[in-house]
Amino acid sequence: MSARVHILGICGTFMGGVALLARELGYRVSGSDANVYPPMSTMLQEAGIEIAEGYSSEHLNPAPDLVVIGNALSRGNAAVEYVLDEGIPYISGPQWLGELLTNRWVMAVSGTHGKTTTSSMLTWILECAGKEPGFLVGGVPFGFEGSARLGSGPFVVEADEYDSAFFDKRSKFVHYKPKTLVINNLEFDHADIFEDLGAIQTQFHHLIRCVPSGGKIIAAEGEAIDNVLDRGVWTPTERMGVRDDCVWKVDRLHDSYSQLRIQTPGGDEGEIAWSLIGRHNAENALSAIAAASHIGVPFKVACEALSKFEGVKRRLELLGQPGNVSVYDDFAHHPTAIASTLSGVRSAVGDARVIAAVELRSNTMKDGTHRDALLPATQAADVVFWFQPEGSAWTLSVNGSEDAEHTVFNDVTALHDALVAEAQAGDHLVIMSNGSFSGLHQQLLQSLADNASTTEL
Repeated sequence: MSARVHILGICGTFMGGVALLARELGYRVSGSDANVYPPMSTMLQEAGIEIAEGYSSEHLNPAPDLVVIGNALSRGNAAVEYVLDEGIPYISGPQWLGELLTNRWVMAVSGTHGKTTTSSMLTWILECAGKEPGFLVGGVPFGFEGSARLGSGPFVVEADEYDSAFFDKRSKFVHYKPKTLVINNLEFDHADIFEDLGAIQTQFHHLIRCVPSGGKIIAAEGEAIDNVLDRGVWTPTERMGVRDDCVWKVDRLHDSYSQLRIQTPGGDEGEIAWSLIGRHNAENALSAIAAASHIGVPFKVACEALSKFEGVKRRLELLGQPGNVSVYDDFAHHPTAIASTLSGVRSAVGDARVIAAVELRSNTMKDGTHRDALLPATQAADVVFWFQPEGSAWTLSVNGSEDAEHTVFNDVTALHDALVAEAQAGDHLVIMSNGSFSGLHQQLLQSLADNASTTEL
């Protein structure tokens, strides 16, 4: 009988991907999590993976051959204590993945923003080029059945700087040892584990130290990245952007960035016409094409592939248009990402009303690290509804804002009712959260559809 692997924290995007890879390898996979909800729970169950609610020691009896522990768990957790007391072998998710990827050409996509989308773009390019890639990304790219697969060619991994586990405080990405490394951007985030930007830069330099001299680093412009590279680089490096030292460049051919022109280090030019919008996606496309070139994908093939790229679920995904209200789901949870997304929507819809609903959910959002940047980040919207749970250590103040109409809620039901009352035909409603938002998305779709039906009667 095959070995059994149990995964603690299985419904997180990364750990869910680990579960799918383990199942594909032939392991008997089970898992447990405090928050079991779709779509990840559905995806895992369809793959034949048993999921238990909570962290009871009963889920580990009989003892599995190996326990993979997610970074959301710490000492004091009942399952963690049981693993330690019983001497059950355990490992972090990133280390397990890193050991699996030994002897694979690993293509790692790092940065504060855009990791999931860029990883998905790169995977799509490799798929279209016949490279049969494996991948693990923090979302579900359209055109693929899940968030992870083994593949037989290069392996694309979303390289997260968050820590690995309670017993391994190194960033996840140091375990992957990439041959191709993308650094998209670099800002301060994850204030719950990093004291300042310098601490994050140190982890990024640890990552750079792992890239072989026969590999390649593809890095965006920016002072924060410059400072990391100035600490020492032993790998050929190509920069992306508009500065004179940047050899990969992208220009927009339409205000919404739905049409792009890409320029290579050799001066070749290619165009992309696609359904995505926003400057951030243009930069993600540039990163993906540059990375694909390192493994030999022809420039023309990469551009043609991205012209067919449909995006990633939860990355400005159009969920529906009930009552002619366009409802989008977006994962943005950092001021820079929020601003980029809303700016892209504004450039695409012109003078139509843009309504944003933003959940302050990530640890860095909840502790108030970015409080001063939140209102300016939403200036492209007409109306902004914020959700801040009761009991927060600080309170978002919307007084004095001249860019949009702002309201703060601490009850999801009240927020839902306000959004239904506010939305009108022709509006674009963007729901922004890196969590489930208590099912707000589906509730809104249903309520807006019900309103439209009543109006028609």
